[in-house]
This record gives sequence, C-alpha cells and structure tokens, in this order.
Amino acid sequence: MHQMKIKFIIVVVAVMQISQMYSNVVLPAIFADNMVLQRNADVAIWGWAKPGETVKISSSWDVAEYSVTPNNRGFWKTTILTNEKKGSLNLIIEGYNKITLKNILLGEVWLISGQSNMEWSAAAGIENGERAIQNSKNDSIRIFTVNHKTARFPQDDLNGSWVGSKPETMKNFSAVAYFFAQKLNKELQVPVGLIGSTWGGTPAETWVPKHAIERDSILVKAAGLLPETEWGPKEPGSIYNAMVHPLMNFKIAGVLWYQGESNTVNSQYYEKMFTTLIESWRVQFNEIIPFYFAQIAPYKYETEFSGVQIRDAQRRALRLAKTGMVVTSDIGNINDIHPKNKKDVGIRFANLVMADKFKKEIKAYPPLIQKATSDKNKIILNFSNAELLHIDKNNKASQFEIAGADKVFQPVDFKIKDNQIFLKKGKLEHPLFVRYSWANSSIPNIFNGTGLPTSSFTIKIE
Repeated sequence: MHQMKIKFIIVVVAVMQISQMYSNVVLPAIFADNMVLQRNADVAIWGWAKPGETVKISSSWDVAEYSVTPNNRGFWKTTILTNEKKGSLNLIIEGYNKITLKNILLGEVWLISGQSNMEWSAAAGIENGERAIQNSKNDSIRIFTVNHKTARFPQDDLNGSWVGSKPETMKNFSAVAYFFAQKLNKELQVPVGLIGSTWGGTPAETWVPKHAIERDSILVKAAGLLPETEWGPKEPGSIYNAMVHPLMNFKIAGVLWYQGESNTVNSQYYEKMFTTLIESWRVQFNEIIPFYFAQIAPYKYETEFSGVQIRDAQRRALRLAKTGMVVTSDIGNINDIHPKNKKDVGIRFANLVMADKFKKEIKAYPPLIQKATSDKNKIILNFSNAELLHIDKNNKASQFEIAGADKVFQPVDFKIKDNQIFLKKGKLEHPLFVRYSWANSSIPNIFNGTGLPTSSFTIKIE
C-alpha cells in the first residue's frame, strides 16, 4: 500500500511537471539576452504557451503593454513598436511564467547569408586578420550565429545565441559581415545586429524553399545537375528549412548575400535560381526586403565561362526592386577561390546600403552597362554610374568583343569619351552582341571616378 502511494505521488508530480512545461511561455532562440531589434518598426514577437492563456508583453523603451492569446496549438504572435531609444533595454514576456530579456539594443538588423566567402572568418585567414580581431571589441555590434543544420520540412526554431563583438566572438564570425557592421555603426551611430546564416560549399538550391523549385521544371533540371559533395548538402530547400525559415517572422533591415561559387556547375540556370531565391524569401518575409549581394570574384574555374556566367547572372538580377550589387572583381585572387581581402567587400556593402537604403551622399555604385547601340562604323556603350569613366593605366588592353548572329566573338578596339565607350566594328558588318571581361579569371580594367570596376557583361546591340 505504501509503495502504491509512492508510485501515485511520482506519477502526479510527473504529470504536474509536464503540465507546467507546456504551460510555460517559450520563446524561439532568436529572442534572447543581448539581441538587437530593428529600430523604428513594428516588430513581431512570437512563441508558445498554453492555449487560451493570456501572454503579456512590455518593454523598457515604451509605456505600451501588449497582450495576445495562443491558438489551440499553443502558438502566439503579436507585433510591438520599437523606436530609437539608446542604451541597454529590457523586454518582458509574461504568462504562466515570466521571461525578462536583458541588454537589448534597438538598431539595424541584417540577415547575413551565403556560402564560404560570406562565412569566411578572421580566424580562417584574412588580410590583417590579427589586427582586426584585436580591435573588434564593440558592444554596439551584436552577432547571432545560426548553427549548421538541414531539415526535410520547414522548422519553427533554430539554435544560436546573441553575443557582443569582441575578439573571441568576432574571430569566428563572417569577416565580411563584421566589417560591414563596423562601418555602418561608425557612420550611422546606431547599433547593428548580424544574424549569420551561412554554410560553405552550398549551392543556391539548398537555400531556396523546395516548393519554389518543384513548381518550375527548369529549376528542377538545374537542381538535378548538382554533384554530391563531402562538405555540404545539395537537396533543394534543406538549408532554407532549418536555417532561414525559422527567422521569417523576425523583423530585419535587409539581407546581405554572397554566394555563387558552388553553382558554377549549372551556371546557365543561376539567374533564374537566384532571382527565385530573392523573390521566395520576400514572399516568406511578407515584405520586399532590401537584398544586397556580392558578385563572385574572378577565379580559374575548370569549366570555361562558368564563373563569368555567374557574375553576369548576378548583374542581371538587379532588375528586381530593392536590390544592389557589390562588384569584387578588382579585389579578388584568381588563384584563390577565397580571396583574403574581406574588409573592402564589407565596406563596399556598407557604402551601398548607406547610399541606397539610407540615401546618404556616398558614391557607392559601380559602372553598369545600360545599353549598346549601333551607329555607322561604331558601337556606343552607355553605363550608369559612369562619372569619370577611365581605364586602368597599368592594364590598357581591350577586353571588349563583338559577334554577329553566329555568336563567334572577336576582340575590338575601343575609346572612352564623355563617360561613354565607343567600339570599332572592324570587319564585322552586322554585329549583334557585345561582351566585356568575358572569362572566368578576367580582371576588369575600366573604372568610374569612385574607383569601382565595371561589371563583366554580355548584351545585345540595339
């Protein structure tokens, strides 16, 4: 009888513990001490609690109190208003239990994503890396690293934690993202939060929602060309499900993306795959989020034109609204697929964001081809951002080629005048196409007055 009573008590205690566990308010990992919330925004807060329970939310930056009731599955979500209040702040979420998130900052939150060149850290080896590590202490820069993980289906949560920038944390985080945040923080004088969701050696297909690929036969074909690799997954949507989807309710300022090297095996499909990625993320975020990306650098890829096809596909993706591109062709290393100059990439990202999103008077845009027109014995090329267009005095060889309907390209001479480029037609009577710097390892030699290089391109002549 005594033993039965003990067993009964144990069962009751266990049931009470389980009941309490499912009654407690639970938050996803992205909501934690030391986080950065997007300033001046309606910010979504969500989690899980007992169905029907009232969950109250309050903060130290606002007098307002918010309340929400979980649905029959225990999920709740509401939005709260943020402002520009400075300093260390708190967020309180209270239901059956009370959670106080401390040392929160309000600032600019950016999702950092892509493959190895975005993931590459100071510890992995960059120019002046040790100096950057030693000077990295800045509590106004907070970083959240999403752990590598794949999933067959979209997940609700992920693993990671928020920490301030300091030598022991910065050295293992994206160097490009850190230098971006350092510049942005200095120029805007606001905190910067970086959510690093990166994985080296991964193709774009793994970052695109699976359904977005499956409904398009061309994308299905592209995904089928991916080889098995030992360093990362290739299944469509597998990384998106685990490392991006759980963040889709989290308010961000925008995305920084650096990827493409692993898609040189199916480069002819990259423009469609990449634009599908951008558009599908925007659908999931329910917002046309700013999306800025770095063009891959010149490198000796095995397949002819595969690298430059990726670069041109990235250039063409600029047709989407609220996108911007950092050209890296002049700061790469054709013998190293992981160029060590990450600081200039990060600074170019920051300058682009400040000019494009914040409308600062910063010259941050590279020269980009707009159109090519035929006029008698010459072809006229017009560019955007072409002020003080000039050729590198140490590399004056023409990188322009033209072709007719047969697409057999031949080199042509050129001259620069009044920020336009004039090509000689030579013996080709009816040129239809022109291309520039069209090789995997070709380093461009035409720059604007800001010192930014012209992107490689191929274009039809009007």
